[in-house]
Amino acid sequence: MATFLVRIELPDRPGALGAVASRVGAVRGDVVSIEIIRRQDGRALDEFIVELPDAELVPLLLVEIAEVDGVSVEAVHPVAAGITDQRLDAYDTAAAILEERTTHGVLAALASRTCHELDASWVAIIDGEDHMVIASSGHPPAAPWLSAHIRESNRTPSEGGDIAWVHLAAWDLTLVVGRPTWPFGARDRHRLTSLARLADARWVDLSERDARLSHPSHTA
Repeated sequence: MATFLVRIELPDRPGALGAVASRVGAVRGDVVSIEIIRRQDGRALDEFIVELPDAELVPLLLVEIAEVDGVSVEAVHPVAAGITDQRLDAYDTAAAILEERTTHGVLAALASRTCHELDASWVAIIDGEDHMVIASSGHPPAAPWLSAHIRESNRTPSEGGDIAWVHLAAWDLTLVVGRPTWPFGARDRHRLTSLARLADARWVDLSERDARLSHPSHTA
């Protein structure tokens, strides 16, 4: 069994989803979840999680979906982690970060959970000034290359791309994520921002705890 995320633009009208699901079934596939990404001007952008009995059926699947009037496939991406519940993922990520008691542990958990949540190939948390990778998951490029890429992209910003990043303000670090062949969309970047906010909030917790422990009244 092979699992794919299929991003589809379709008419925002009754029956359109059913027509797409029917075409998936025609190639012995199963639609296991649907998420609406955008609805605007009579069009909808949806993400389908589709299970196929064989990955070689993907070209036939695309031909079948294209037969539905007004429907176009924006992208197809294999889901390496299989089917996940994004709401439960968010709780698991929060728990993993909150359970860590050291700064290194928090950053390691953040890298691992970000890689899982965004189905990324790699994640790096870098110190741009010292050109160091502080924590990682997968096999990210070297920190100097990542820093240079971010600087160049900031000069000529563009939508999409297979590398996304967000500044961890409380840590003065940058969380960088790579997903070759699968561009990051607006929803992915929103999730990345939320992960950064969670990590920053944990920094405040750890800092306040350390301040309490080091206060003379604590050892008195």
